[in-house]
Amino acid sequence: MKKAVFLIGLFFITLLSAQDSGTKPMVQKQATTYPDYSVLTTKMSLKDVVTNADTVPEFPGGLKVFKRKYFESIETLDVKIIEKVDTRLYFIVEKSGYVRNITAIGTNKKHAEAAELGLRRIFARWKPATINGEPVRYLMYFPLTSKEF
Repeated sequence: MKKAVFLIGLFFITLLSAQDSGTKPMVQKQATTYPDYSVLTTKMSLKDVVTNADTVPEFPGGLKVFKRKYFESIETLDVKIIEKVDTRLYFIVEKSGYVRNITAIGTNKKHAEAAELGLRRIFARWKPATINGEPVRYLMYFPLTSKEF
């Protein structure tokens, strides 16, 4: 079990550490191009939500601190090591900096519920995304996947 959580964490860390940490804004997909867009519209309000901004939301201490806190707070699941994990975590960072509308979509319902609960346990206020200096609602997307062994 510890190996499965470690492998998921390793993949997640590798994915996010490969991101450019420069000052230029990160270009992301439009919300309508996400593979789960039709499901997202039924589970959360996407009114006034953006996926491209001048500055993206920032967790206090940066993404490395967020990843560490997230994996500390996620509940470990009693799953087989060979089980494939394919969960996509979506949430909105509001203009106030608080996280709302957490939705995880995946092939395994237990994984999705654990992913949502892990994020709900982090009580931190993000620095919101901005466009022209004004805070905006921003849709965040984190894939949590592992390969079969």
